[in-house]
Amino acid sequence: MEEKLTDQEQARVDKLPKYRELGVDPFGSRYDWKDRIRDVREKYAPLEAEELSRLNIEVDVAGRLMAIRRMGKAAFVNLKDEHASIQGWLGIDILGEHDYSVFKLSDLGDIVGLKGTLMKSKTGELTIRVNKFTHISKCLKPLPEKFHGLTDVEDRYRKRYLDLIVNDDSRRIALLRPAIIKGIRRYCDDLGFVEVETPVLSPIAGGAAARPFITHHNTLDKDFYLRIATELNLKKAMIGGIDRVYEVGRIFRNEGIDVRHNPEFTTIELYQAYGDLRSMMEWIEGLIKYLAKTVLGQDKVAWGDKELDFSVPFRSVSMCQAILDETGIDFTKEMTFEEAVALADERHVPLQDSWNSVGYIIQAFFDEFVEKKLIQPTFVHTYPIEVSPLTKKTEDPRFVDRFELFVNGMEFANAYSELNDPFDQMERFEAQLAARARGDDEAESIDWSFMDAMKYGMPPAGGIGLGVDRLCMMLCNVDNIREVLLFPTMRDEK
Repeated sequence: MEEKLTDQEQARVDKLPKYRELGVDPFGSRYDWKDRIRDVREKYAPLEAEELSRLNIEVDVAGRLMAIRRMGKAAFVNLKDEHASIQGWLGIDILGEHDYSVFKLSDLGDIVGLKGTLMKSKTGELTIRVNKFTHISKCLKPLPEKFHGLTDVEDRYRKRYLDLIVNDDSRRIALLRPAIIKGIRRYCDDLGFVEVETPVLSPIAGGAAARPFITHHNTLDKDFYLRIATELNLKKAMIGGIDRVYEVGRIFRNEGIDVRHNPEFTTIELYQAYGDLRSMMEWIEGLIKYLAKTVLGQDKVAWGDKELDFSVPFRSVSMCQAILDETGIDFTKEMTFEEAVALADERHVPLQDSWNSVGYIIQAFFDEFVEKKLIQPTFVHTYPIEVSPLTKKTEDPRFVDRFELFVNGMEFANAYSELNDPFDQMERFEAQLAARARGDDEAESIDWSFMDAMKYGMPPAGGIGLGVDRLCMMLCNVDNIREVLLFPTMRDEK
């Protein structure tokens, strides 16, 4: 059905033939601007009006018109490019009748080029005295009002292109995220890690406990899964001799949408042959401190009403010790499943029917009483074996050599001393199959190709997965994951 135009939209459409009458293509072509507004402001804004006049500095910029103040045969405009904005002054005596007639057709949102010399306005604002105005592309829809703006949160995410036009902070985040990812890669590469690419389509949903998206390959007449982790393929690469390997990649999990979760998200998974859990602690603590310094230029970072201090060593505590500190219950002591269930009932901890051992209840106690209180960066280590099927055991076989990093009550990373015993690994996979049979639809399947690879010898290794989106949330100082996703998954518009 053809869209019905508003009066403002119709007025803009009606101007299109008028551009053509003046010999101007309303949707333009290449424009060879030479100056970024941010660079112009940094270099010349500090100069006084007299010095600007003496230097006669010519600039040529392009961007979007964000304000127009007409005064008969002259006008002030505000032009914004990718990083900054600048004022322009246009007068018919300088532009001439033709170019000023083209300018008079302008609306907010139009993309134009301004060429001229720098001056200061009466109020001291750095301004371009425009001697050449170029219309580049027409904006056919009015921008949101300056003071009311694009305020509906759902609209901001659904119409991100418009959000980027009118909200400077959204553009700041959109540009900061790739800088963070470049920093991650630079940090890894400098340490000798090699980035590889692994398949998005997988014949099994392996490497994590999560529900997958399912698709169908027509030629093979076979269902495939969008990957829920990059882990197993990266380990195969390490077995093949790439000792330090990583991938920054998209992950897909068929799960809920909220302020911390999106069905598709970005992780970095990384494996270091001959390393262990301590190697991963060193890697991620170093990474976060490196990004804070190189991307943000500081080691104390505001996140909401909290200040995170990356100048000091990260805290490290075992899961059972953290639970003991909060509840007085010591899960390192031997206890039956029934005794653990009784403790959970006493403290009103939710349980699942598929659980059949103490380890699951330990994790539930941690989730209920500890996680949200971990504000400063904290390594929580020594996890129950039941919730960590790919990890080496500690001296106490009930627990494994695993940590998660928590910041501001949120899990950021998951790391292991990787399991490299194929017999032990097979037992863990079989336990996961049993959990699936009991109704746990997030339990892992057996990856037989990975089992075959392990039998060729896998070196002891440290491995880690880090949520890039949550890392960006922290460094961008936002509390909703959709703020750092350029085009997040959205429910249908009502």
